[in-house]
Amino acid sequence: MHIALVTETWPPQVNGVANTVHALARGLAQRQHRVEVIRPGRDGRDAGVRIRIVGTHGARLPGHIQVQFGLPSGPKLRARWRGNPPDAVYIATEGPLGWSALRAANALGIPVASGFHTRFDEYTSHYGLGWLKRFVRTQMLRFHRRAQATIVPTRALAHELRDAGVTGAVRIARGVDAELFSPQRRDEALRARWQARHDAPVALYVGRMAQEKNIRLAIQALRALQARRPDARMVLVGDGPERKRLAVEHPDLIFTGELHGKELARHYASADLFLFPSVTETFGNVVLEAMASALPVVAFDHAAAQEHIANGISGLIVPCGDARGFIASAYALGLDGDVRAALAFNARVTAQRLTQEAALAEFESLLTRLSREQTLGRLLAAAHA
Repeated sequence: MHIALVTETWPPQVNGVANTVHALARGLAQRQHRVEVIRPGRDGRDAGVRIRIVGTHGARLPGHIQVQFGLPSGPKLRARWRGNPPDAVYIATEGPLGWSALRAANALGIPVASGFHTRFDEYTSHYGLGWLKRFVRTQMLRFHRRAQATIVPTRALAHELRDAGVTGAVRIARGVDAELFSPQRRDEALRARWQARHDAPVALYVGRMAQEKNIRLAIQALRALQARRPDARMVLVGDGPERKRLAVEHPDLIFTGELHGKELARHYASADLFLFPSVTETFGNVVLEAMASALPVVAFDHAAAQEHIANGISGLIVPCGDARGFIASAYALGLDGDVRAALAFNARVTAQRLTQEAALAEFESLLTRLSREQTLGRLLAAAHA
């Protein structure tokens, strides 16, 4: 198949959408599909696999130096796809570039699957734009209703979108690389750099450092734990607009910046509990990475945690909005090494069942079905003409 993936974010940008779309593109190419990725930037190819990168014009997102959004590119996409139409298009982001791709594909009769990756409607409240929340949600739903299928990572989100009129919402579970993210990568030398004794509890946060991630609640949980265990440490991996401010306010915490690959996996495995206080995620790939690393997770009953953590068995989940419950759960888990060990073992077993290969196969099957249905529709239309 010839498959086009449209995204406004792509490596070296570091975020869940970029990582997910990159993994899908590489997986499809390795399965011998012809893959093109349309994204802001220059034309090129992805190293090591046969992925053609088609660049479009973009602009920097105000306040986020590393983040671009794609500008409208309808004429370019229509001209490109009219002469060489893909069998299916996957649109990962609902920005101006995504809208251009959606309109172009609809006009040319190319089947479209969209991805619901980011809760932009929920973000508005964290940036003083709460009055825009309803408008942003309306526009997002309008976008996804025009796709033949909308891929979501959880059952709860699939139900929410279907109730809102997105009838093509399809849940495809995310996978995790359980060989890369493994407890075997635990490194006592790294812990020594953190000034963490062998039995000192180390809390970890991995992700973008922004207001909507609720990182301050994780830090409050760490402070509560330190009242009983002054030797407890906290490591924060990632970057974002809040990093400098948090580092100034909390100079004793360890801020590593962005990490990748084996170095990131080593940090997961060398910690003792993972704190994930966000409620604005559609999923949260970092939850699966922590579980695969045999790291017990404390999170709200939302997104990946709701989907994959059995409360009290493979992690601790707290009702959404219960900040005291989150702090209490992190406190209890930080103090009890035996409970941490039991949850860690079960978390690892759960994550090992969530393979990236299975997720890719479901994605490939969906695009194949959409392409066949579109072809069949054209044949029937021609027969009745």
